[in-house]
Amino acid sequence: MATMTSSEAALVRGGGAFLLEETEPGRVFTPEDFSDEQRQIAGTAAEFAEKEVLAAADAVEAKDFAVTRALMKKAGELGLLAVDVPEEYEGLALDKVTSAIVAENISRLASFSVAFSAHVGIGTLPLVWYGTEEQKNKYLPKLATGEWFSSYALSESSSGSDAMNIRTRAVLSEDGQHYVLNGEKMWITNAGISNLFTIFAKIVDAKDGDLAQGKFSAFLVERGTPGLTVGAEEHKLGIRGSSTCPLVLTDCKVPVGNLLGEAGKGHHIAFNILNVGRYKLAVACVGGAKSSLASSVGYAKERKAFGKSIAEFGLIQQKIAESAAQIYVGESMCYRTVGAIDAALAAIPEDKSGDAREIQKRFEEFAVECSVLKVWGSEMLGVVTDHGVQILGGYGYVEDYPAERAYRDARINRIFEGTNEINRLIITGFLMKRAMSGQLALLPAIKALMDEVMGPPQLSREMSGADDLLAREVQMLANGKKLALFAAGVASQKWMTALADEQEVMAAIADMVSEVYALESAVLRARKMREAGEKAERVALAEAMTQLYAETAFERITSAARRVVAAAAEGDVLRTQLAIFRRLAKHEPANGMALGRKVAAAVIAKGRYIL
Repeated sequence: MATMTSSEAALVRGGGAFLLEETEPGRVFTPEDFSDEQRQIAGTAAEFAEKEVLAAADAVEAKDFAVTRALMKKAGELGLLAVDVPEEYEGLALDKVTSAIVAENISRLASFSVAFSAHVGIGTLPLVWYGTEEQKNKYLPKLATGEWFSSYALSESSSGSDAMNIRTRAVLSEDGQHYVLNGEKMWITNAGISNLFTIFAKIVDAKDGDLAQGKFSAFLVERGTPGLTVGAEEHKLGIRGSSTCPLVLTDCKVPVGNLLGEAGKGHHIAFNILNVGRYKLAVACVGGAKSSLASSVGYAKERKAFGKSIAEFGLIQQKIAESAAQIYVGESMCYRTVGAIDAALAAIPEDKSGDAREIQKRFEEFAVECSVLKVWGSEMLGVVTDHGVQILGGYGYVEDYPAERAYRDARINRIFEGTNEINRLIITGFLMKRAMSGQLALLPAIKALMDEVMGPPQLSREMSGADDLLAREVQMLANGKKLALFAAGVASQKWMTALADEQEVMAAIADMVSEVYALESAVLRARKMREAGEKAERVALAEAMTQLYAETAFERITSAARRVVAAAAEGDVLRTQLAIFRRLAKHEPANGMALGRKVAAAVIAKGRYIL
C-alpha cells in the first residue's frame, strides 16, 4: 500500500502539532498516493453501491430489512466487511486508508452507508482491538462475512453527549458466572438487524448499587439473550432506511466471558472507537458530497431557463464551484489524517502490533484531527446538499428527486459520533490538555507570538518561491496560525483554568484550528501534486480550488478570532488587541468570481467532481 514509512511517521505528529510545525508536502498522504490495489478496491465498492445499493434504494428506504441484510451479505462476499478484521478471523487486515476508501465509495445511499459503517467500524472494531482470543474466534468470522451484524450501544436518554454518565448497571451474580445488566440504550444504529451488541454499563456492587463508584465497562451481548429487548424502530427525519431502535435490559444475564476488555476500562474502548467513527464519518461525508454534486450538475446541464442551460448562470456556477472546492479540501484533510494514522500504526514494533494499548496510543494521538474531520466534514456535506436543493429549485424539495433525500440524510452527521458542539469542545480541550502536560509546545508558542505581536511591526517574510501560485495562500495560512495562537493566548490570559467553562470561546478557537488544518491540507496537497509532476490541468484545478477555499477559511478564522478578542477584553486593552488582530488579518483578496467560474466549468464539463 502507498503509505508512509515508519521513519517518516515520526515527522508526522498528531494532536494539533500542525499549529506549531511546518509540514513539507512530501510528508502528507493524499488521494494521488493511492496504490493500484486501493483504486481497485475503490472501484469495487463504488460499483457495488451504484449497481446493487442504489438499485434497491426504494426498498431500503422503506425499511425492508431483508433487502438491507442481503446487501450487507453481498458486501461481505466482496470482502468489504472484512477490511479491518485480522486474517486469522476471515478478515483482510488492510490498512486504514483502504478502509476509509471503502467508506467513501460505499456512501451513495446514506441509509445503507450508515448501516455498513456502523457494522464495520464501531460495531466490529471494539472486538478486533479488545476481544479475547475466544471472543474473536467466536464472533469475528461471522462479522467479517456478513453472517452476523453488529451494533455499538453507548447512548442513553440522559447521557447522549455525556457518555460517562450512563445509568445502565451490571452486577456480578452470586455464583460469579454472569453479569446481570439493567438499563436502557437509545438511538442504537442497526439494532433491528444486529446479532451482536457492544453494550456499555457500569459494574456496581450488588449491595449498594452506587453508580458513582461503578466501573465503566463494555459487554458483548448476543441477540436473543434473555432480558434483552429490542424496541420499536424510530421514524427519523433522514436516513429513514437505517435501523435505529432502543434496547431495554431487564435482568439480562451476560456470561462473565463476554466482558470486553478490562472491567473499569470501558472508556478506552468507547472513546478510541469513536475516534475511528469520526474520521470514517467525515470520509463518508466526502463520498456523499461527491454524489450530491454529480446529481446537481446533471440537473443543471439539462434544465433550461431563459433560453439556456442553468449551468451557464453565474450564481449556479458559484454553488457548483463552492461545492467542488469544499469536497477537495475535505478529501485532502481526510486522507492526510488517515495516512498519518497508518504511518503511526506501522511504527508499532512487530511484537506489539496487535496490542490494543499500543494501537490506542496511536489513535489518541490524532484525537484532535479526528474531531476536526467530523465537525468540518459534516458541515461541508450540509453546505453541498443545501446547494443541491437550491440548484434544483422546486424539484429539490420533492421526494421524486435525490436532492431532497440527500438534504435530510445529511443533517444527522452533525449529531452522530458526538455532536459538533461536543467535538468543538474536545478539539480545544484536548489541545489545552496536551499543552499543560508538555506534549505540545503550545504555551511557549503562544508566548513567543505574544512577544512578537506586542513589538513593533516587522516586514513580512517571503513564505514561498516567487513562482509559487499559492504564495498568497501560504501567507494567509501562516497568519491564520498566528491568529489562532493569538486568540488562544488572549483567552488563556483572561480565563486561565476556567477557560473550559467558556464554551463559546472554546468553540471559536476550535473553528480557527479546524480552518487552519483545512487550508493547510489543501495547500500541501496542491503543492505536492505540482512537485510530483501531476498533469498540469489537475494541478491548476487543485490550485484554483485551494485559492477559492482560502478566502472562506481565512474569513472564518478572522471572524472567530474577533469574537474571542471582543469577549476577552475591553477599553484600551481591546483596542490594542484589535490593532494586532487587524495586522494579522490583513490580506489581498483573490478574484473569487474568476476562480469559481474556472472550477465550475471543469466540473460541468466532466459532470461530476473533477479530481
